[in-house]
Amino acid sequence: MLTDFKNLPDDSRIWIYQANRKLSDDEVANITQETEIFLEKWTAHGAALEAGFEIKYNRFLIIGLNQANASASGCSIDASVHFIQSLQEKFNVDLLDKMNVTFYSGDYITYKPLTDFRKMAKDRSVSKNTIVFNNLVNSKAEYLENWEVPASESWHSRFLS
Repeated sequence: MLTDFKNLPDDSRIWIYQANRKLSDDEVANITQETEIFLEKWTAHGAALEAGFEIKYNRFLIIGLNQANASASGCSIDASVHFIQSLQEKFNVDLLDKMNVTFYSGDYITYKPLTDFRKMAKDRSVSKNTIVFNNLVNSKAEYLENWEVPASESWHSRFLS
């Protein structure tokens, strides 16, 4: 059951999929349409899942699930991963690689492999004040409060001296 992301409670479970490149406006429109169709039919053991999503900065697909009515099961999580894999194939984009870092470089959003980010930290090209996207947040409240944070306040801090 599709709902507006804004209407999901703060304790809703969140999944963040970051693209390895900026998506075009046409791709965002198509991904929006396909995500609406998927979430409208998404179920766990026959129970409709109340879910919403948003696409941020033409780079991130954020899916939220209100677990008060029904929680995601192994099968429903598998279905969502298969859906994301289908988006990857259709749009020739990587959405599942967690070994990459997205951060602000000035006014621009930059996407780098973790090894490059480590090197940038060592070379002091990024600092504890660099704004990073902490895609490990688990709830809508964490997403709203702790997703775009200085690297010093995220798991990224382990790479900074």
